[in-house]
Amino acid sequence: MPGTAVVLFNLGGPDSPEAVRPFLGNLFSDPAILRMPSIARWFLSRLIASRRAPFARANYNKIGGRSPLLERTEEQACALESVLAADGTRVFVAMRYWHPMAVETAVRVAEMKPDRIVLVPLYPQFSSSTTASSFADWDKAAHAAGLDVPVSRVCCFPDEAGFVAALVAGTRQGIIECSTTGSPRVLFSAHGVPKKFVDAGDPYQDHVERTAAAIVEGLAMSNLDYVVCYQSRVGRLEWLGPYADDEIRRAGHDGVPLVVVPIAFVCEHSETLVELDIDYAELAEKSGVPKYHRVPTAGTDAAFINGLARLVALALTGDGQIVSERGGRICPALFGDCPMTPEGAKA
Repeated sequence: MPGTAVVLFNLGGPDSPEAVRPFLGNLFSDPAILRMPSIARWFLSRLIASRRAPFARANYNKIGGRSPLLERTEEQACALESVLAADGTRVFVAMRYWHPMAVETAVRVAEMKPDRIVLVPLYPQFSSSTTASSFADWDKAAHAAGLDVPVSRVCCFPDEAGFVAALVAGTRQGIIECSTTGSPRVLFSAHGVPKKFVDAGDPYQDHVERTAAAIVEGLAMSNLDYVVCYQSRVGRLEWLGPYADDEIRRAGHDGVPLVVVPIAFVCEHSETLVELDIDYAELAEKSGVPKYHRVPTAGTDAAFINGLARLVALALTGDGQIVSERGGRICPALFGDCPMTPEGAKA
């Protein structure tokens, strides 16, 4: 019997040391990442992948030589499928830069013969470099697989109640633990993007700030000391700031404990397990931060999975082909990269 196919999108990660370089090549070949003519991007992506591969392998070696992102995302898919519990509903996973990629997942979805597809990127905050790229990749893969059924898309959920609730609980616990060494400062850390992306109309920064504001509201703690910052910058471009490493050094100078909350990631991978848990923890110790606590990602927290289920239901009942967590557009009009018009229809 036909049913609904739900596709969860995520970044992907290398599943072996040998996969690191081709994974990086796929990443930097994406025109949403390296925004330049295709011939120049072809050469530069290979150069960057070659140069960065040894450093990336060293990082993955710290967590077993591979990314755990696929396994963690599959756990979320299983949890969501259990919550949906509807006849014929199945949840699939598609990764952007490593297997299973959209072209592979689209074939599996086609074999199911669904009567409806719902696309749910596991990027809470919309960006042209993540969600939009995954949507475009899926469209090509679906066409190649002969999929011709109605498609609904969830574009973003920066302050969805379940997502926020999962992070509020973890942040509150972190504040309690760090309070033994002073009044904690909360760092809401998101993956950075080049500032020129936002200047050109990408709503990502606005969405990140929405997430942080929602968590602060949920904590309901007076005079909370907090900062929104960005990690994982590469290259010579100016990226969104303030930078997380600078904020860690500042906390050391101020002598305050830190509670670090990854707000742009929903499951554990190298940027939480290596960058936050190892590199930034070491920086915090060297900088004199009295205590460093990293809040877990939402993962399979019941509140978060239930929130994803609500997003799927909203997408299935919505009037348009694309919905935000509130149905219509949530981006201010100045953000031209938003995939929805101000009235909420598909752009």
